[in-house]
This record gives sequence, C-alpha cells and structure tokens, in this order.
Amino acid sequence: MAVLHAGDGPLPAADVHPAGLDAAPLPYTQMHATAAAALPAGKADVAYSVQLTGDMMSYRWGLKAPESGGATMPVKLGQRVRLVFRNDTSMWHPMHLHGHTFQLITGAGTGPRKDAVIVPPRSSVTVEFLANNPGQWMLHCHNVYHAEAGMMTTLSYVQ
Repeated sequence: MAVLHAGDGPLPAADVHPAGLDAAPLPYTQMHATAAAALPAGKADVAYSVQLTGDMMSYRWGLKAPESGGATMPVKLGQRVRLVFRNDTSMWHPMHLHGHTFQLITGAGTGPRKDAVIVPPRSSVTVEFLANNPGQWMLHCHNVYHAEAGMMTTLSYVQ
C-alpha cells in the first residue's frame, strides 16, 4: 500500500474546491516564455506537418509524419525544427515529444516553452525546437490509450 505525503499540516477536507479551478484556462497566446527560457531568434531549418488522425467509432488513432531515407522526420544536430500538428479528429490530443522542449509559435510574441501541447479538435498548433539531443525520440499523444492505439511515431537524428 502506498502512502501519499503532502507535507506538514492537516489535509484539506474532501469537499474543498480551490477557486482557481473555476477560472477559464489561459489561451497559449497569453502565455510567454521568459527571456531565459525562450528559444533564440531564428528561422526553422526544416519543417514537418504531423497529421493527427482517428475516430472514436473505430478507435483507431494515428500520426501521419513524413519519412525520408528510411527515417521518420529526420533532423540533424543543431537544426531548428518546426512541427505543425494538424488535428483532423474531433478530440483533444496532448502531443508530447520525448527528449526535447519546444516553443509554441502563437503569433503573439514569444510563445511558451513546453514539452507537451494540447491540440484542440479540427485545429493546428505550431511548435519549434532545437535539435540538440541526438537519438531516436518518440512523438505521441499523451493520452496513453490513444498512443497504444497507434497515435505515436518517431523523430530521428541522422548524419
């Protein structure tokens, strides 16, 4: 049996409802990276469109990502990479790239720096990151049951 320890003091009552939960979530256009966290200014060296596919009826989920030379979304060390997530489904998908953090491109100044981004239904979200961690990295929906049903792919460093 696991015991959760939350620090000293009494636990809140079971019916406690923090007021902050009633506020609408901030849109990404109102979130900004600090100067220390923001990517350096620059243009993408390579850009990929990643199509989010699937539906609830068939419960088949997928990612369509470009391949070249036997590698999915090949990148080279030092490149600035742009990913455009295009959600063709009627569900929200929190997309996560292992081994990297990315900055959202919102058109409203310096977007937030994150390692997962929610892509609303029937919409697109654009992110950029620096290819500074060589390897083969998983890109997937953070709803694990969507990933297990096929909504995952890889991003591959190449020479």
